This record gives sequence, structure tokens and C-alpha cells, in this order.
Amino acid sequence: MTSLNEIVVVGAGAAGVTTAETLRRQGYEGRLTLVGAERHPPYDRPPLSKQILSGHWEPERIRLRGPDAYERLRIDLRLGTPAARLDRTARAVELADGTRLHADAVVIATGVRPRLLPGADGLRGVHVLRTLDDALALREALTQGPRLVVAGAGLLGTEAAVAARGLGADVTLVGTRPVPLLDLIGPQAAGLVAAVHRDLGLRLRQGRASGVESAGGAVTGVRLADGTLLPADVVLVAAGSLTNTEWLHGSDVRLDDGVVCDVLCAARPGVWAVGDVARRPDAHTGRLRRLEHRTHATEQAVAAARNLLAGTGARPFTPLPYFWTDQHDLRIQVFGEVGGADRYHIVEGSPAERKFTAVYGTEDRIHGAVAVNLPRAAQQLRPLVESGAAWADRPGRVVAGGVVEA
Repeated sequence: MTSLNEIVVVGAGAAGVTTAETLRRQGYEGRLTLVGAERHPPYDRPPLSKQILSGHWEPERIRLRGPDAYERLRIDLRLGTPAARLDRTARAVELADGTRLHADAVVIATGVRPRLLPGADGLRGVHVLRTLDDALALREALTQGPRLVVAGAGLLGTEAAVAARGLGADVTLVGTRPVPLLDLIGPQAAGLVAAVHRDLGLRLRQGRASGVESAGGAVTGVRLADGTLLPADVVLVAAGSLTNTEWLHGSDVRLDDGVVCDVLCAARPGVWAVGDVARRPDAHTGRLRRLEHRTHATEQAVAAARNLLAGTGARPFTPLPYFWTDQHDLRIQVFGEVGGADRYHIVEGSPAERKFTAVYGTEDRIHGAVAVNLPRAAQQLRPLVESGAAWADRPGRVVAGGVVEA
């Protein structure tokens, strides 16, 4: 630890802030700089597609820490100026305004940005939802009850569609699966989500958005791969992401759909990666993967900060994937992996009650669990997934039809 006098954390989202805090709590006393590309004080992103977009919360409520926290922790917070270059030879991070920050160690937490549809760049009426400014701009665009097409039915797209419908927009949600979130949360919970969407008046359209149509510099619709045109006054593109790694080109940090790091979260000597931008070996399969989940970002940040200071005492980061989503009156929590399961078992409640827990897996092992509107019961399933419990040891009562046909 004595050789580390200056650490720079690049990226001021949840992963970056948690990294900086953990470094201090683990005893690091040197200079600590936190670089953020946005002008806003660091804030939490999950509420953007829910409470902020719906207007239930104002921006001040999603700040990650109060203004005095960074001063108390002696964190030099640099906002509104993104990183432009990493010079590993000189051990320096160069910012877009020309400032050079010396760094004995660098933690990369630059996250991702939305992937646009062909023809969408620069058009009036086309929105993405990644930043606070994005959420506020979309909220303003939805005040007059426009025709909205949401291109992408993942977690972000479905949550935003629900919020937009609550604002009075006429919403069409486009996704590639028969029902939204099918592979993420399993058919039982996905069926409930689809029912809620229909009850709210959302139109669900299966298809792949291939581009947008426009006239006079403004969007007029979304074109699907089969040629169908969905008319729109406003379009939200929620069709995946790109990692923010361009500033690392030429640095010799390995880039492949993110910053490739090892099980300790190290990318190169003196360089670490955390959050959405980090791509690391999966603990079970060994395959490289990125996880864009809020809980994972903070857990990985804690692990990376500890390992950065630990030297030979560093420990592998082996997280259990976890995420949640709010879909109107449904709170859905998922541990592990549900996609690829060939059977499920209801542990408590039932989908008909809109309140249940279930485990998912194969003939041999449990590898995922889902809870709908039972947050406390969800925690009881976590150890089963973490340990890869035998399917024969699944808890609760047996429900007829509990095996999903392959």
C-alpha cells in the first residue's frame, strides 16, 4: 500500500463512487481523484426509468452521496470532463480539457452508452435513456401524450414503457421475444409482466427494430425488420449498449466488448475495471461476460478496491448475479440464471396470486430463482442458487406442471 500515492477512478457512477469509498475505508491515505464525464453530482441510475421518468422524484433525490461526503473522504471530484487517454508508460490519465492526472493505479468505471438505431442520430423525437439529462428530456417529450415507440423490451425498455404510459403516452413496445423479459425472468413472471402491460393499455409487438423513418429532421416512425412501419412522434431506443472504452485505445489495455480483466478485476498491472464496462471470466463457465446490473456494480467495486490494496492477498471476485425490476405493481427479483432452465418449481404462492417464489434449473442442479412481490422470501432462495443445490433438494411444495417442456 505504501507505494500507492495517487489513485484515479475514472467514472463517477455507482461503481466509481463505491470504489473510491472502499479505498478510503480500507485504509488508503493517498491522493484519490474521481473523474466524471457528466456535470451532475454522482447519482443512481435505476430510478431514471421509473421514478424520475414518471415525475414522482426530482433529481436531488437520486444523488448517491451528499455534497459533503466527498470532502469528508478527501476525494477530489472532477465533474463535467471525461477522460481522453490513458498513458500507462507515464502512469497518467489525460482529461478532455488537457489536464494530466498522475496515477499509480487507475480504476476504470466508465460504463456504457446506448446503441442507436440506423438513421436515428440527430433526429428530433429520438431519445435514449442512460443519463439524468436523458430522463428529463424524455419526460418533457411525453407531456403531451404522444405516440411513443419503445424499441427494445429489456429491463430498461419495459420499465420506461410503463412510466410513459402513466404519463399518458400512447405506447407500443417492440421486442424480439413473444413476451418481454422471457429469458431474463422466466415464463411465469414474464407472463405476469405481459398481462400488466396489456392492462395498462400498452401494445406489445414482437419484431426487431431495424431503423427509423423521418421527415423534416423529425422522427415519424420505427421500421421493423419485416418491413412494418410503426408510426411514432417520439421514439425511445433501448436496444442494447456500447462500452465507453474509446479513450483506452493505444493504452495496451485489452478491449473486447469492454475492458477484459481477470477474476481479481485487474486488467493490466496498475489498471482495474469495475461495473458495466468490466468483462471478466464467469466463475462457473470461465467465459468472459459483462453484467449490467446495479448490485453487481457495487459488489465488484468493493472487491476491486480491496484487491487493489491487498497485493498478494487479493481474492477472486465470484458474484452471484442478481437484479430486480419494478413493472407497475410487480416487484420482481432474480438470483442466478433463469434462461436455459428446463424445469421450474414453485416454492411459495402462485402466479395466479401475482405473488410467488420459484427455483429454476436442470435435472441435476438449481441455478436460478425468481421472486414476485415476495422480497423477504426471495432472500431465502439465495443460498440454494449460490451453492448450486441439487434439484432433488428443492424446498416447498410440489406443483403440478412444474416441469417446463423443452
